[in-house]
Amino acid sequence: MHQHLNTDFFTPALPRVFGHRGAAGTHPENTLESFSAAVASGVPYLEFDIHMTRDGEVVVAHDNHLARMCGLDRTIPEMTYSELEAADAGRMFTLDGATFPFRDKGIRVPRLAEVLAAFPKQRMIVEVKQIAPSVVAPMLELIDRAGMRRSVLVASEHQEPLDEIRKLAPEIPTNFSYLESGLFIQAMGTRDPNYRPPADAVQISHFYEKWELVTRRSVEFAHSLEIEMHVWTVNEEAEMSELLEMGVDGLITDYPRRALEVVRRRAAAQR
Repeated sequence: MHQHLNTDFFTPALPRVFGHRGAAGTHPENTLESFSAAVASGVPYLEFDIHMTRDGEVVVAHDNHLARMCGLDRTIPEMTYSELEAADAGRMFTLDGATFPFRDKGIRVPRLAEVLAAFPKQRMIVEVKQIAPSVVAPMLELIDRAGMRRSVLVASEHQEPLDEIRKLAPEIPTNFSYLESGLFIQAMGTRDPNYRPPADAVQISHFYEKWELVTRRSVEFAHSLEIEMHVWTVNEEAEMSELLEMGVDGLITDYPRRALEVVRRRAAAQR
């Protein structure tokens, strides 16, 4: 692996385990409760998504619509933060389809500032979901205020936020946009000698429709370019083991404790 940018993001040992939206398999995703559960499992990395309220608060949520998490027919960009703060972010979470263990427990959609302040030792993938108005400059200001510029990777499937963060803060690592991931797969297929990776980590799913995107060959291609391959969202032990066998650098998972256990067992078996 090459010396990454001026960052601490890549200092923990490989393979990396990322708590997807915290510990989204067992807790309401993207909440302080979910992040606390992930951190308690020992995972060094958190992954989460951001949007912005109408009054400019950067908040941590995957969907801009509140139906799936909060059971509300409202969208984050049309709400003020004080309106959003009243929503119950634990309302719809269920493991069995019948009981709602986190309902009415005061679980909120957190602000980015709160998440950064609560977990200053964690490294974080901050995924920008919102394109317009741009959240990149306000996000960067909050990251700087928390003194965490060296411990984040900014991700997006959209090109615009990545272009913007690469211009504003070229030392912060980024992932590949949807388009850039496609170009990466294409360059691997044609063995293009002139291909240059635009970022530090390809973050893709194992399969896309019928295509297997993550293979030993695509992992080797990434490593030949001195970039990392992180795979989402990997929840089953068998698939975790299969991907680690291929040499992937990171697993993004709803079950960080389970993934850490797989990584530990594998390391013990190789001793």
